[in-house]
Amino acid sequence: MFKTQVHQSHTAPAFFLLNKPCIPGPGTASFSVRPRPEFRKKYRNVRVGYVPANIKAVATDTDTQKSVSIKATVTVKLTVGGFLSSLIGLSHGLDDVSDWLGKTLLLEVVSSEVDPKTGLQKKPIGAYAHRAGEKDGEVTYESDFVIPEDFGEIGAVLVQNEHHKEMYLRYIVLDGFPNGPIEFKCGSWVASKFDDPQKRVFFTNKSYVPLETPSGLKEIREKELVTLRGNGQGERKSYDRIYDYDIYDDLGDPDSSPELTRPPLGGSKQYPYPRRCRTGRPMSKIDPKSETRSSTVYVPRDEAFSDVKELTFSANTLYSALHAVVPAIESVITDTSLGFPLFTDIDELYDQGINVPNLKKNKVLQDILPRLVRAITNTADSVLQFETPQLLLRDKFSWFRDEEFSRQTLAGLNPYSIQLVKEWPLRSTLDPKIYGPPESAITTEIVEREIKGFMTVEEALKQKKLFIIDYHDILLPYVSKVRQIKGTTLYGSRALFFLGPDSTLKPLAIELVRPPMDGKPQWKQVFTPSWEATGSWLWKLAKTHFLAHDAGYHQLVSHWLRTHCATEPYIIATNRQLSAMHPIYRLLHPHFRYTMEINALAREALINADGIIESSFTPGKYSIEISSAAYGLQWRFDKEGLPADLISRGLAVEDPSSPHGLKLAIPDYPFANDGLLLWDAIKEWVTDYVNYYYKDANMVKSDAELQAWWTEIRTRGHEDKKDETWWPVLKTPQDLIGIVTTMVWVTSGHHAAVNFGQYAYAGYFPNRPTIARTNVPSEDPTEEGWRRFLNKPEVELLACLPTQIQASKVLTVLDVLSSHSPDEEYLGEHLEPAWGADPLIKAAFERFSGRLKEIEGIIDARNEDKNLKNRHGAGVVPYELLKPFSEAGVTGKGVPYSISI
Repeated sequence: MFKTQVHQSHTAPAFFLLNKPCIPGPGTASFSVRPRPEFRKKYRNVRVGYVPANIKAVATDTDTQKSVSIKATVTVKLTVGGFLSSLIGLSHGLDDVSDWLGKTLLLEVVSSEVDPKTGLQKKPIGAYAHRAGEKDGEVTYESDFVIPEDFGEIGAVLVQNEHHKEMYLRYIVLDGFPNGPIEFKCGSWVASKFDDPQKRVFFTNKSYVPLETPSGLKEIREKELVTLRGNGQGERKSYDRIYDYDIYDDLGDPDSSPELTRPPLGGSKQYPYPRRCRTGRPMSKIDPKSETRSSTVYVPRDEAFSDVKELTFSANTLYSALHAVVPAIESVITDTSLGFPLFTDIDELYDQGINVPNLKKNKVLQDILPRLVRAITNTADSVLQFETPQLLLRDKFSWFRDEEFSRQTLAGLNPYSIQLVKEWPLRSTLDPKIYGPPESAITTEIVEREIKGFMTVEEALKQKKLFIIDYHDILLPYVSKVRQIKGTTLYGSRALFFLGPDSTLKPLAIELVRPPMDGKPQWKQVFTPSWEATGSWLWKLAKTHFLAHDAGYHQLVSHWLRTHCATEPYIIATNRQLSAMHPIYRLLHPHFRYTMEINALAREALINADGIIESSFTPGKYSIEISSAAYGLQWRFDKEGLPADLISRGLAVEDPSSPHGLKLAIPDYPFANDGLLLWDAIKEWVTDYVNYYYKDANMVKSDAELQAWWTEIRTRGHEDKKDETWWPVLKTPQDLIGIVTTMVWVTSGHHAAVNFGQYAYAGYFPNRPTIARTNVPSEDPTEEGWRRFLNKPEVELLACLPTQIQASKVLTVLDVLSSHSPDEEYLGEHLEPAWGADPLIKAAFERFSGRLKEIEGIIDARNEDKNLKNRHGAGVVPYELLKPFSEAGVTGKGVPYSISI
């Protein structure tokens, strides 16, 4: 058995002092080294000698044998809050001493083999690393090892941080082996041993399914997963790396005000919801069902990357917008009900901006948000000035036209809601005893009048010409509740469209419905495009209401629920059940980066009680409840992949002779056409990867980690849906390919399609208002109200649109959400080290990357095709949201690996 020790020729214990004199400096107390009596008695025969500070660790044995000398180089990133920041105090001084002693990091190399004599894991070989240099914001540490010939292949490195502050390890490289260096990509925070005494483990870039794990690494592999799962007890510390589940019981703040109490989401039939990461914060004394809130929200340490990313990393910019800019706006615009008197006043947001005096003091803020915060020359003030959105730059009046209203259902910000009309007449599924007659007021006569004799409704249904966006049943149960909130209103709504021969949609009708309430019967009205003045303005107001509903559904369901929220359980389960050396972990890991931190920030200031969503969107405090209702009624994992989603909405049918194996119901559907290109490329890459590691069904079924992962996603991460029969099974490589491709699509293509166009399309808020504040004039009209509408219809429209403070806050957030950081990581752009470790996987990735570059060119060509009227034409914004790559900033294109904003 080899022991880790310092070379010596005596059998008695030996103690060594460094060959540096201990000379007290100015202002420091002198000291002497005098062993305690019991120490002197025990070691009275021990020799004392001197050795260099950078002690070499050597494995020795009584027999002489061959060995190899290797050098370990550790690269540590300088961080904002980590151990290398400009700190003062005791811990900083102690850490300087550690560096001086050459004891910053303890490294232990681990063999992949077990001891042939005992069958146990071989004892690791350890050494301290000493500081070697600093360059370009990185510090390197080095140590030397002598590895016996029979030690076996190195499979992992154990690391212990001897400092009192955490540090961010980027890489460890072991150099000196005959076959070249071994590199460990760490990309991880290592806590101080004084906070967490357990050594961190980093595996080599080789990936192993559990049954193929080298015998010397099996125990470490299993122990690391146990550590990451935690025990479900106590409040999480900032340095913890524990992944666990909890319900959304932290959105309310009853301790601040009873008005901010919100029901927990998840864990009940009334409010089903995906799970979030557990923080362990104590429960509220005011409302025992609510978790208390805090200034920061725990995420496992490696999920929080703000300190190591660039200054303009998305989390930093969003945090700055929410915690500095938005409060500054609130301090300037004190009248929360003040609207825009004229449309020219809206234009001033882009032409002149808002004078916000206290922002100029914050120079860092101007660096982080240069698009928004600009210093006013020769004054002490700053201005919050919004960039003119692309939609407005190309055509200032496009938002007013019905053609653009229809086009954006296919090539705009929310392409996920439109569906084929499959049944006629339209009917609600809600209880008529509560919500009134279920029949829609959109009749056959109205539709055929709007089609103008082109065909009958029966023919239109048969030829798949009628399409609908239907929010009636999801919104109607909340109408009476929302109408009790000051400054907003709500209807159940639906919009009907007709598909023309040129593949463009014509809006036929919008229906707004109020359920029986306040002693009044059900009210419903159908609005249609009109050539006469009164009907035309009523149509514009109906569109404003419907667009506010669509904006809310987009943000709460298409965006938050289906990407951010649904993905968090995948991340938690992946870290709890799949080892870092598991091939599926390494495939998915880039797609899960930064998402938990962004989600935590959303819980802190976006979707929380009285946050941006509640204060600026139509449903108010019921906003997130509506996303819970949508989760219960609509969300299905088996429909989250793009082809299945299109088929379920009637927008496609399977057709082996068509591109991608699907025939689209609307040939010029930019989101679907570009999305299917991306989907196929992702699926091919995932197929190549999965088939390399899983040759047959037995390998999938026998992978205990993989099976536990999929079981936990279904039964814990999405526990409220655990009994659904539609969950895919996981028995074959093909099953695994389908599951993983869906996850990759949701985190990349789906999120990009609904996120990075937010400022382009909603930056001019009359195009996509987040709130409709007043009822339509035709609902229970009074004589005075109707006369006011007839005299000044434009004033009625402006009164319905968001207030000045609502618009300013939303535009600030949308600008940040739509922006790519300079170090954005785009799909297929960078080869992960673990993928590059195997030539076949590397080749598959290179094919994937090459295909994405081809897709860039295909999308560019489509946007130049004059026959594709939904993406090309006078003043039309080209559809680029699914172009894989982008430069930094608000560009309306680019598909990152993960949900990082």
